Order: sequence, then C-alpha cells, then structure tokens
Amino acid sequence: MILWGLNVVAVKFLVEHVPPIAMQSMRIFIAGMAAIIVLYFLRDLRKLTKQEWAYITFAALLGQLGHHALLAVGIMETTASNASLILGLIPLTTVILTMIFFKERLTWLRSLGITLGFVGVTIVVVQGNGSVAGISRGDLFVFISMVLQALSFIVIKKVTATLSSKQMTAVILLLGSLFLFSASLLFEPQGYSQLQEGTAFVWSIIVISAVLATGLGHIFYNAAIQEIGAGQTAIFNNLVPFFSLIGAFFFLGEQILFTQVIGFILIVTGVILGTGYMDMKRKDRQGNKKLQETKKHHSA
Repeated sequence: MILWGLNVVAVKFLVEHVPPIAMQSMRIFIAGMAAIIVLYFLRDLRKLTKQEWAYITFAALLGQLGHHALLAVGIMETTASNASLILGLIPLTTVILTMIFFKERLTWLRSLGITLGFVGVTIVVVQGNGSVAGISRGDLFVFISMVLQALSFIVIKKVTATLSSKQMTAVILLLGSLFLFSASLLFEPQGYSQLQEGTAFVWSIIVISAVLATGLGHIFYNAAIQEIGAGQTAIFNNLVPFFSLIGAFFFLGEQILFTQVIGFILIVTGVILGTGYMDMKRKDRQGNKKLQETKKHHSA
C-alpha cells in the first residue's frame, strides 16, 4: 500500500516531465518484464488457453490501456491528492459491478457504504470548483480510469478461476504495454523521442515505479490474497490514498485540504461498509456466539 500510494505521486511527477502515454507504456512494459522474470524463477509459467487469452486481452484493454492512459492524461490536470482519493473508490465500484454482473445481494450496510464513498469523492472533486458542473477535466478522466480499472477486475475474476493470478498479472502488464505503445504512436507522434530525452532522475523514477510499485507490488498483493483472503486484503486498499496524500505533501508540495481529509474519512468508511467487510465480521460474531451457545448446551 505504501508503494501504490507513492506511485500516484511518482506518476504525477513523471507526467510533468515526459509525454504521459509513452511514459506509461514504458513503465508498464518494465513492470511486466520484472514480473515475468520473477515468475520464471518461481516456475509459475504455463501456456495459456484461447479463452484465457481472450479474457486477458479484454482486461488489458480496460485496466492497462484505458486505466493507465486516462490516469496519466487526467493527473496532468488535477492534483496527486485528488487522483488518489478518486482511485480510492475502486473497491466500491468493483462491488457495484459485481452486484450487477454476478447478482450479489445488497445489504443496508453496503448501501450506506457505497453512498458515503461517493459522497466523499464528490466533496473532494467539487472543492475549489463550487459545483458538480465545475469538476475539472482531470478529475473526470481519473474517475473514468477508476471505473475502467474496476471493470477489468471483474474480467480478471473470470480468468483467475483457471490461471495463476501472478502469471495473469505479468501477461496483462506486457500486453497492456503494447496497447499503450500503439496509443502513444497515435496520439503522441513525438512521444518516444521526447521520452528518450528524459533526465537520469526521471528514468530512475520510471524504473523504480515500474519494478517496485506496478510489477512487484501486484505480486505482493496477490500473495497477500492467498495468505489472508481477498476480503481482509481489500481493507488495506484504504491506506493507498493516505500514503498518496502524505507523499504529495512532502514530495510535491501539495496542500492537504480540510475537504480532502473529510473526503478521505468518508471514502474509507464507505469502503469498509460497502465491500461487505462489516457484514462479514457481524456474521462471524453471530456464528461464534451460536457455536459457544451450542457448546454450553451440550456441556450442560
């Protein structure tokens, strides 16, 4: 979560020095290569089926081309703080899409959480603009990129039923980098020549961001899911906006506004309620209580 939070700050820094889509394609390519190398030594690679390739291609179009391209372009016109708080809605948006596509039940706690989360983001994006109609184009692009990332997670859920999540991550990154490369050639004809002119410091940030945050970060996250489960792991996503806010303050000199703090609290509360974490904990407590009552009854 520290790596992912600071990565938003790194992307904000990079788009101010090099073409955004070209930078993202190079960053994602390096991340994919790093992930493939790790998996090679872990012996966690196999040939993919046609159906797996279809799902992965669709997920790469949504989560790599759509998400990373719009995020890079959008963050040029908004702050790293705002971008990180908007991206904090990914868990809630994924829940909403899961309910739509997989017909999951909507409890009152989840409804309250979803409402609080989106109210929090609304407070963040309208601050300084005065009304919803005045939302900046950068905030809008980041919001759309967030929705596309959530959609890609729905597709990923399908493919991980048969494929290792680690291999899926590596392949999606590599395939996504090719899509971003093509988009850069189309929208940034001079993008790669300008990227080559980047300073040694800029390139070091690209490599560090790619290898640590995007490549190994996803592998660490997938490993965490295997150890403590998806529900417990998802709760830690709430720390990403926090570390982004702190990083933007120290490294970019951005102010932490009161409205952002309020928005952050609402988003975190919304994610905890909206993702079903509190429902799960309540069921666990009820189950434990019934188990204890049963044991007391048998012992009596």
